[in-house]
Amino acid sequence: MEPLTSKKKVLEKKPLTFAERMYLPAITKGLAITISHFFKKEATIRYPEEQREFSTNFRGMHSLKRDENGKERCTACGLCALSCPAEAITMIASERKPEEIDLYREEKYASVYEINMLRCIFCGLCEEACPKEAIYLDGPIVPSDYLRKDFIYGKDKLVEAPLEKK
Repeated sequence: MEPLTSKKKVLEKKPLTFAERMYLPAITKGLAITISHFFKKEATIRYPEEQREFSTNFRGMHSLKRDENGKERCTACGLCALSCPAEAITMIASERKPEEIDLYREEKYASVYEINMLRCIFCGLCEEACPKEAIYLDGPIVPSDYLRKDFIYGKDKLVEAPLEKK
């Protein structure tokens, strides 16, 4: 067998011209690219003033729904908290007083219902797991903030406003 010999291709080094030594072709090429960007359509959106269009399956901020009588639908079954892979939902169930059971038709309710928006991955599993259709991810974009405690949303931010009776 023949020994393997490396055949290196020898590149000839041609001398650079004066313009190439001064980087003039590279500078003009870069300036041409920069100037061409001035005439292109802007890709950014001026957020607070302009809102971008969302798809039909957009998942926004959570909202706890009310029934047609204006009462909260959540019965504190805990299925949303169990289905949450990020463990972002915290719920404490309480029992209603005997005189309230006739009014609300449910024995339990969520006395504390909190969602940690920093942990939430907006997967929608809580929405699918709820048997009462009490939680939906149909709200706006979660607003930004500076403090971690402001991203823990309680019932005060999650429960939708009651419908006005006509």
